[in-house]
Amino acid sequence: MELASLNTAALTAEMIRRDAADPLRHLRERFHVPAGMVYLAGNSLGPAPVAAFRDMEAAMRQEWAEGLVKSWNDAGWFALVGTLGDRLGRLVGAAPGQTVACDSVSVNIYKALHAALALRPGRNAIVAEGGSFPTDLYVAEGVVAGRPDLALKLEGVDAARIEDLIDEDTAVVLVNHVDYKTGTLRDMAALTRLIHDKGAIAVWDLCHSAGVVPVDLDGAKADLAVGCTYKYLNCGPGAPAFIYAAARHHDALNQPLSGWWGHAAPFAFERGYRPARGIQRLLCGTQPILSMRAIDAGLGAIEDVPLSALRAKSLALTDLFIELVEPVCQAHGATIVTPRDHAARGSQVSIAFESGFAVVQALIARGVIGDFRAPDIMRFGFAPAYLGHADVQRAAEAFSEVLTSGLWRDERYIKRRAVT
Repeated sequence: MELASLNTAALTAEMIRRDAADPLRHLRERFHVPAGMVYLAGNSLGPAPVAAFRDMEAAMRQEWAEGLVKSWNDAGWFALVGTLGDRLGRLVGAAPGQTVACDSVSVNIYKALHAALALRPGRNAIVAEGGSFPTDLYVAEGVVAGRPDLALKLEGVDAARIEDLIDEDTAVVLVNHVDYKTGTLRDMAALTRLIHDKGAIAVWDLCHSAGVVPVDLDGAKADLAVGCTYKYLNCGPGAPAFIYAAARHHDALNQPLSGWWGHAAPFAFERGYRPARGIQRLLCGTQPILSMRAIDAGLGAIEDVPLSALRAKSLALTDLFIELVEPVCQAHGATIVTPRDHAARGSQVSIAFESGFAVVQALIARGVIGDFRAPDIMRFGFAPAYLGHADVQRAAEAFSEVLTSGLWRDERYIKRRAVT
């Protein structure tokens, strides 16, 4: 069925039929999405799970206000890094004891790069993507700045393909599973094999895949990985990130942020540092417990659903959006930069347009929430847990209206704010 050729009434009827047949439609009730809004920015910040309101109130009124310091034990606060870490691990294909929830992605990348370098002494290069999310590059630049013997080699700068940069001098390869701008999905297993064939360590950034794309860290034999919890995992703004290290590396792991939570006996208050056994040695300092408590609700909203089912719906929604907006894109000089190939696509559709910022602002004014990444990328994230086919239809119709009418030229939509 060529949906783009249907009239509005026929298309609406088809979307209603598809939503009625959707086996995941019940998940939407687990999230608070404001009435009348089509929320396509879950690749930036997921909506609040309904259970989070209950959990956060309990954490503040009972655990903190009444339990006070006792809650480190009685409410399980001290163990959250590991209990939440194992739940996160299940979502990214990691056996228990290899993942902890802690810190931010930037801090965890810093730890992972230093740990990887220590595992490969004598090698002098970090390889990364020139188009990586900037924090990955900024942290890598900082690591290299502190080590004059190191070089940072970038895909798109030093070679066209990351594979061509990996050689016997490479200590670590830092790579995104899904590209934050284009939504391009990499083959984790294949690239990890190539990295290992060259004797290097693979560090994966899962920020745009965790919770929406099946990930198999153990199966791919990844070495280290980092990810955030506030996008498709819906754990709240600034929620703690996570870091994974394969068990085979634990005894040799060394990371530079040797804080007391990573000590073998933190409450022995010893004078010198002894790293904990296992994944705990990647911890540093005291964690933000209220934010940690919100992770529980975010994970609880999706962890009982097979990721294969979420993936199938994600691909259906992104296919639908591409089909519906492609004609208007072609007519107005916009370019869909997200791959059509399912094996190479994450869960977003990205469209390049010179005035993309203004288009996104005009859409937001109409209740369709996407985001923009400089210089010209409009991003639309399709989180299958709370979006349906009718949402995609509405978003596509609003997109077509804004582009066709030229509404984006209104001065209201041109001025940029601090966050785009």
